[in-house]
Amino acid sequence: MLVVEDHRILAEGLVALLHQRRDFEVLGWVATVKEAIATTDQRQPHVVLMDSHLPDGTGAEATASIHRHHPEIAIVFLSIDDSYDAMLAAMEAGARGYLSKGVAASELEAAVCGAADGDMLLSAELLATLLNHQQDRRVRPVEAAHRTGELTSREQQVLELLAAGLGNRDIAMQLGVTYGTVRTHVRNLLAKIGVHSRLEAVARAGENGLLAVPLRSLHPMSSLN
Repeated sequence: MLVVEDHRILAEGLVALLHQRRDFEVLGWVATVKEAIATTDQRQPHVVLMDSHLPDGTGAEATASIHRHHPEIAIVFLSIDDSYDAMLAAMEAGARGYLSKGVAASELEAAVCGAADGDMLLSAELLATLLNHQQDRRVRPVEAAHRTGELTSREQQVLELLAAGLGNRDIAMQLGVTYGTVRTHVRNLLAKIGVHSRLEAVARAGENGLLAVPLRSLHPMSSLN
């Protein structure tokens, strides 16, 4: 994994912490958007731990570029900025989770593992809040060609479960299919809806009345699946 953080003491502390985990191979840390993009291109880590604000841009900008060229790389934000706009920008760019820099070490480690496994690290309550915040900003509606008429019944089921805040493993258990099958369904529905992240897919579907359960009625659940 790779740490993207411009404060040297914090960056070195994170690297040292994650090095203690035998199942983590930490490549090191970089401090800028440019370095983050170049390093992921060269080394292709499984997970990137991303800061929101960097000297030459934002973590969301770095994430969008990385996700566009390497969608298999899991990106988790670790930031002091807990605003909805910052969270939404990260998730729209393709991040799988957003953590506060005040999080406990054990929760950070669990988040990294969950992201590597394909989980979306948001509670259903926070997911609903971000989606509603996005709607309030009048995000453009999904094009007619990308409505759920193109989704298979299984992809529609997966979409509904994503809206409920479930991660890939929980979806697999609920549907009685393999983890790999769920990942394929998620990739397919993102492509059909024409978006780059799960959050954006659910938002587009919700805006157009394509979810069986209204976003505001979602119930909170654990943020780590």
